[in-house]
Amino acid sequence: MLTAEQNESLTRVSPGTPMGNLMRRYWQPIGAASELENRWTRRVRLLGEDLVLFRNRQGKLGLIAEQCPHRRASFAHGIPTEDGIRCPYHGWEFDTQGKCLSQPNEPDNCAFRDKVATDAYPVEELGGLLFAYMGPEPRPLLPRFDGFVAQGAIRMMGRALLPVNWLQIMENSLDPIHTEWLHGHHYEFLKEQEGVKVAISAKHEKIAFNEFEFGITKHRLLAGHSEDSDDWRIGHPIVFPNMLAVGNGDEASRYYSFQIRVPVDDEHTLHLWYNAYMPPQGADVPKHLTDKVHVYDVPFKDEHGEFIVDNVDGQDMMAWVTQGAIADRTRENLGSTDQGIAIYRRVLRREMKKVEQGEDPMGIVRDPARNVRIDLPNERKKHHNSDGFASFMLRTHAKYSPIAQDVVRLFDGQRTEEEATQ
Repeated sequence: MLTAEQNESLTRVSPGTPMGNLMRRYWQPIGAASELENRWTRRVRLLGEDLVLFRNRQGKLGLIAEQCPHRRASFAHGIPTEDGIRCPYHGWEFDTQGKCLSQPNEPDNCAFRDKVATDAYPVEELGGLLFAYMGPEPRPLLPRFDGFVAQGAIRMMGRALLPVNWLQIMENSLDPIHTEWLHGHHYEFLKEQEGVKVAISAKHEKIAFNEFEFGITKHRLLAGHSEDSDDWRIGHPIVFPNMLAVGNGDEASRYYSFQIRVPVDDEHTLHLWYNAYMPPQGADVPKHLTDKVHVYDVPFKDEHGEFIVDNVDGQDMMAWVTQGAIADRTRENLGSTDQGIAIYRRVLRREMKKVEQGEDPMGIVRDPARNVRIDLPNERKKHHNSDGFASFMLRTHAKYSPIAQDVVRLFDGQRTEEEATQ
């Protein structure tokens, strides 16, 4: 268990906190570029700060504090200009760096304009996603991980704003055993109540964790499997500090899958599921599937307020949310199978200390040659989707995607949803 002070230091992300300072050393996703196609502004809350994402009339993106430093009105209703955005209240204009460009109806006073500059953060696009950097300069490079730069991919992104702290979601990724129970025995029990017998759980014989350049790889040896299996030999990576990369199929059905846990504030997390599917060789792929990131919402409760637990991600969200807004780690009792969680917490504390000492934390990329494409260590023949691509896909968040059936048809022929889930 942790002390209350230790729990605070690992969970609080607002400006000036140790964890907030660490998180601000990394680029954080704030949405898909397609979400700004037909609008000029979009509210963003990130690391406890209220911001507005906007594009000026040249198409350049900016991310600034939501409230105008003049009279505190919101830039969410601002007027785009050639070089920036005007506050709708009195027309004061700011550029993408937060510099005040003009103050209509005021005497021309350069010193006064410079004084009212507002907070602003750089934004970059990668793989159809928009990322923001809120840390000190010089900023690191935005890491070009494999799935974000894969050419010709079909991309989609599920999202859920969850009323929980980011850490309890990330700790789930360092906990292989929960898969055996939450996604195995618990799911089997639910199907039993429907009169359906399924057997998808597999006992974990061994688990292991290894640090690598960009985080920690998670390994599991399941009953009846060889130590040559990808689950044990390669595993899949927790990309520090707040992303999980999931097993990416085989040569016939290659895909890249990421879960990104974006800290909105201390008690809310924007959970993103980002998938990039590589169409089978020779497949006739409709253009509309590859021209943007297809965004969709992933619900975690039904119309009656009950948790949706008929899919893998709904089961996870139930477990995260029922721990409370910020899990009370002073009352937990870790066992031997929680070694991954203990390792991850030690790494977090170590990397926070590096930042306090003015050093770069792990995984920061500054060499452009290193950043052409970063291939992550990841299993391909993954146990969890051994029952077929379509069947597994439709038991996850992807079932809510508007293009789910299109992707299933590309990878598994013309199988219907009913056939895929039998």
